[in-house]
Amino acid sequence: MSRGTLSAFGIAAALSIALTSCSSSSGTETGTDAPGATGAAGGNLVVGVTSDPDTLFPWKATQFQAVNVLQNIYGTLTEFDKDLNVVPGLAESWKASEDGKTLTLTLRQGVTFGDGSAFDSADVKHSLEKIMDEATAAVARTSLASVKSVEAPDAGTVVLKLTGPDAALPANLATVNMAMLSSDDTEEKLNATPNGTGPFTLSKRVASQSITLTRNDAYWGSEKAKLAGVEFRVIPDESSIVSAMQSGNVHLAIFNDPLVAKTAEGGSITVAKTPQLNYHALQLNARRGGLDDVNVRLAIQCAIDRKQVLDTAALGEGEVTGPITAPAFKSDPQQRPCPTRDLAKAADYLAKAGKSGGVTVKTIVSQGEYATSVNEAQNLKAQLAEAKINLELEVLESGAFVDRWVAGDFDTAVALNGGRPDPDGMYGRYFTSDGNLNKVAGYSSPTLDKLFAEGKATTDQAARKAVYDKVAAELENNAAWVWLFTSYTYTGTTSQVKGFVPMSSGSMQYLRTTSLG
Repeated sequence: MSRGTLSAFGIAAALSIALTSCSSSSGTETGTDAPGATGAAGGNLVVGVTSDPDTLFPWKATQFQAVNVLQNIYGTLTEFDKDLNVVPGLAESWKASEDGKTLTLTLRQGVTFGDGSAFDSADVKHSLEKIMDEATAAVARTSLASVKSVEAPDAGTVVLKLTGPDAALPANLATVNMAMLSSDDTEEKLNATPNGTGPFTLSKRVASQSITLTRNDAYWGSEKAKLAGVEFRVIPDESSIVSAMQSGNVHLAIFNDPLVAKTAEGGSITVAKTPQLNYHALQLNARRGGLDDVNVRLAIQCAIDRKQVLDTAALGEGEVTGPITAPAFKSDPQQRPCPTRDLAKAADYLAKAGKSGGVTVKTIVSQGEYATSVNEAQNLKAQLAEAKINLELEVLESGAFVDRWVAGDFDTAVALNGGRPDPDGMYGRYFTSDGNLNKVAGYSSPTLDKLFAEGKATTDQAARKAVYDKVAAELENNAAWVWLFTSYTYTGTTSQVKGFVPMSSGSMQYLRTTSLG
């Protein structure tokens, strides 16, 4: 089977996701006057962003702003389409062996990197092996845990030898953290001068002010990017971005604050509302600050009214969520201890922990990466105070927060984390004992290790859903984190912008189809 249809991996069923939406769907083009309107080619689009990317090295990018820039510079072996189905990328086809232990990828011919050098199987072998190397500290390393070896029998073929069938692998290969790099490049070099196979190349960077991309005329895609260039302009406040759009200095922006989105709508600005796979959570580090006691974690979980956090921080724009947000595997938020706030149970749990007098927990909060973070933190602090749980807030700028977060240097963290279409890519790297982000998760167990292994090896869609329901139950019953809510992204575009497609993953990959009319 080719073109991404792998019966041995069960991926067609797992990832044929029809995403529901509110107002504008993830597959709706923004700024179009009529179906098929694309606007004129050329022009330079200005995108307003609230912070500067903290890295230009794709294997370590976790900050949303960095990911949005890098996914337009780099290519991956597979990609997601607008409905989050897995489709070919730098691999034009792939085929699994009958036992699911070998995956053979056929690469596109004639692909070049931004510096003009040719892309081939040696680059794929180099990239995958470096991602798998623990010393690289790649954030997606665990997603390749099933890969025993990478072979490159000829320039156009890559063969992955696996420990067993891996239903999540094609989807996991589609993220920018799996970007294919030239075997001649280094992290130091790429942080200064990115070199990818994507639709744009980096032309200029002014630290803390802007990043400018230029159309890659050698891009392998069936259509070159319509825009001559894209500037990501740093404007720290979302309301100021709206003002810049109204004055014609910015053409497109992704808003997190629903109040800003509501005030932006009208005149020359159109706002599309897209449900997120991303989720808001209070992350609990079960290895620090007294949170090693499950009763303390359960007390925190039971003392929080998630709907109140949603209403306070995001004007009720969204829904309370469980751990898994992908539609095909979605968790039921009612299936948890204390599905509604219960202060009496919270007090009982604190008593079991010998903490009836209360506890103090240090909490890091990001300011600048997304708009609702501080409001969420303040509401959580107020609610938990009623249960004798004191959140001691430490508000950090985006880069400092990411550094502390990646290092697992926190007791708790108020976080907006990226969702994935497949639960293994979403949580396998967090909550397995050898997951490369396990120190961020702060929790693992033999039960979770077994369940995640079973989920990867299972090819039947219904059976996979049952496995990940058990994963969600294990996470909730042990209060690994407190999952709060999912919300929306609000894509603001001026009337000049044509052809941009918002995605529920938050990806801005469709800048390559965007034009200025």
